[in-house]
Amino acid sequence: MQLNVLGQPLLPCSYDPLTGYHRDGCCSHDATDPGTHVVCAKVTADFLAFSVKRGNDLVTPRPEWRFAGLRPGDRWCLCVLRWKEAFNAGVAPPVVLECTHVRALDHVDLSDLQAHALPPRTAA
Repeated sequence: MQLNVLGQPLLPCSYDPLTGYHRDGCCSHDATDPGTHVVCAKVTADFLAFSVKRGNDLVTPRPEWRFAGLRPGDRWCLCVLRWKEAFNAGVAPPVVLECTHVRALDHVDLSDLQAHALPPRTAA
């Protein structure tokens, strides 16, 4: 069983758009994911623009990767180091703690995630 940053069972992040390194809806972690896509975030326009500037275009559709492109408000499993980079730049998107894998804590402080957390009722 995979756990979230709260020590509880990891909940799905999004099925529409379908997210997760394995496109299973969850920000789960395994050794095949070199980017550690474990932070469930509700992306913002500022974050998406920041990500494009950093070389990771999350807006343009890429059907060959089953990727329709993101819009502000979509929930997506982000690479923890990209979230941390955005946090340091002041553009970190809000996170869903119940859907963020415990491995995120290898790179970011729980208090930083909590400061950017959406209320629990939005985790469904």
